[in-house]
Amino acid sequence: MRAQTMAYFDQLIPSGMVMAKEAKEQGRNVVGYYCVFSPIELIEAAGAVPVGLCATKQEPIAEAEKVLPRNLCPLVKSSYGFAVSGKCPFFHFADIVLAETTCDGKKKMYELLAEHKPMIVLDIPNSSNLEDRQAHWVKQIYRAKDYFEKNLDVKISNEKLAEVIRTYNEERKLLMELVSLNKLHPTPISGTDLLKVLWGRSFQFKRDEYTAKVKELIAELKEMTAKGEGASQPSSKRILITGCPTGTGQEKVMQVIEEAGGAIVLQESCSGIKGLVDLVSEEMDPFEALAEKYSKIPCSCSSPNTGRFELLSRLVQEYNVDGVVDITLQACHTYNIESYSIKEHLKKNHNIPLLQIETDYSDADRQQIKLRVDAFLEML
Repeated sequence: MRAQTMAYFDQLIPSGMVMAKEAKEQGRNVVGYYCVFSPIELIEAAGAVPVGLCATKQEPIAEAEKVLPRNLCPLVKSSYGFAVSGKCPFFHFADIVLAETTCDGKKKMYELLAEHKPMIVLDIPNSSNLEDRQAHWVKQIYRAKDYFEKNLDVKISNEKLAEVIRTYNEERKLLMELVSLNKLHPTPISGTDLLKVLWGRSFQFKRDEYTAKVKELIAELKEMTAKGEGASQPSSKRILITGCPTGTGQEKVMQVIEEAGGAIVLQESCSGIKGLVDLVSEEMDPFEALAEKYSKIPCSCSSPNTGRFELLSRLVQEYNVDGVVDITLQACHTYNIESYSIKEHLKKNHNIPLLQIETDYSDADRQQIKLRVDAFLEML
């Protein structure tokens, strides 16, 4: 059973493409960003519209490979291909781009992308134990503030930033309320539908409308649950997705799991709840509060990445997870290496198995993935 409200989220990204054009015609500034490390509150406090640029489709990769190496992460190639081919209206209408030094592939790709758009690249420390990590992050937040003020001809006040932080905190709490409905069994919303809602957050231009629709979806799902209707079966094994970001157009692994009868309860990854579980402090100086929140995101580009282990431990217990599927993109070395440690952690501390699937954006390996998923669910 599927909620009727999902029709809005089905069209969210296509609608956003039209709204991007309308925003520019109305004289609004648009700032594109790629990563969960991007402090989007700062963008909105500058009076601009934040819009996601991270691409997860196979289509533009051939264009990217005219410049980028073939053995590079598909996310990097897809993002670059969409940008330089002119096929991404979000990139086209962006006034400036906010980027970050996460993985090596993205860092070098941004050097090429800077030829196409004005860009600021935040320096993200790769050591999670860096003694001056918070102070370093504060400097990066102020760098971005100064850049936005200069290039967008605006002023970002403490009061405006604090107001936006409160708004975004409420949005995070609302989205986590939606995700938390899948603590129920059977799950009221499928993993692929939940992906559309969370992924679509980065591409909407009417935040109030988006928030209202999330509230409407939550209410509808609660009504469905009360009637005994759900997105999975009582016998379905409960699966948590972790690993690299999974976006619309790249959800083949999630589709295979659900077609095989598994119930995806949530994603821990960047495209899931990784950026939602922690709020920005409303008691601190707003610029320092942003630095504190974003510096603690548990990404594999940081080492050691103990936060991810702690978060996964919490989630597998809270959501009564039967198994974990780690989706690793080809050539994503940090997540690929970390997968072994995650597997051992889950086995030792929770007796929960992990299936790692290394893949790209093509459908060439779909049948192979199906065979492995079928065997994994049977084992559970």
